[in-house]
Amino acid sequence: MNAIELNAVNYQYGDFELKDINFHVPKGYVTGFIGSNGVGKTTIIRMIMDLIEPENGEILVFEKSMREYAVELKNKIGFVYSDLYLNEKWTVKKIESYISTFYKNWNHDLFSYYLQKFNLLYSMKIKTLSTGMKMKLSIAIAFSHHAELFILDEPTSGLDPIVRNEVLDIIQQELINEEKTVFISTHIISDLEKIADYLIYIKDGEVVLNNYLDEIMNKYKVVKGDSDELDDELFRIMNYYEQNKTGYVALTDRANVFKEIFGNKVAITRPTIEELMVYLEKGKNNLMHHNLD
Repeated sequence: MNAIELNAVNYQYGDFELKDINFHVPKGYVTGFIGSNGVGKTTIIRMIMDLIEPENGEILVFEKSMREYAVELKNKIGFVYSDLYLNEKWTVKKIESYISTFYKNWNHDLFSYYLQKFNLLYSMKIKTLSTGMKMKLSIAIAFSHHAELFILDEPTSGLDPIVRNEVLDIIQQELINEEKTVFISTHIISDLEKIADYLIYIKDGEVVLNNYLDEIMNKYKVVKGDSDELDDELFRIMNYYEQNKTGYVALTDRANVFKEIFGNKVAITRPTIEELMVYLEKGKNNLMHHNLD
């Protein structure tokens, strides 16, 4: 079963366009949703949450339309924004009294437990909280109504490295079990190295990758070798190429070809998620420039 499914979703606003978006988020896994800033990740999340409307296509959450079953489905979702859209003058206590009315499974004891865990007090006002404390409050809210799906939109954006690691540890400790699904959007790709099982990568308004992380990493490999030994056929099976002082670095889904031709004269390694995204982001343009040389 899929926790989220997008089928042939299109959206346009001015020059910004999302074209025929198709992907699914498998239930019970941590799915990383990646792409450069401004590529449409937040727009897609807002469409999933039925905050904005696609021009056409179908969006399902737990196999039901959010538009038709909004109240039922939003009770099952713990949503963490990159910013806390609440009245700056409110106290944490006032926030709980306001937000708890939206969730039929709100658990006051659980909320109190997370406040204590995160060193937050009921008497604190939003305007006195640091960026990191606001994020922890947002997480405490999301975790306190027995949700099944957690949608985290850039949860570590703007946090210093120490608080970032703390937030990731919280996500890892509290959410990673087979009963819960996590959909985490981020442009800080290293955040996903520890926790992601599945990866969706969007580029230029289109989905480029949508698969289990292990399968993606088994498909793509980084190859390093001597540039003088390359020919046009080998360039054709590269997704990315760069020349450096010691030779070349390439990304390819045909590493076996390089291994068969060159044996131990090439080094073949598994990319990090960050390398994979950077190489795919630069990829084709980089190769075009090579071909023009």
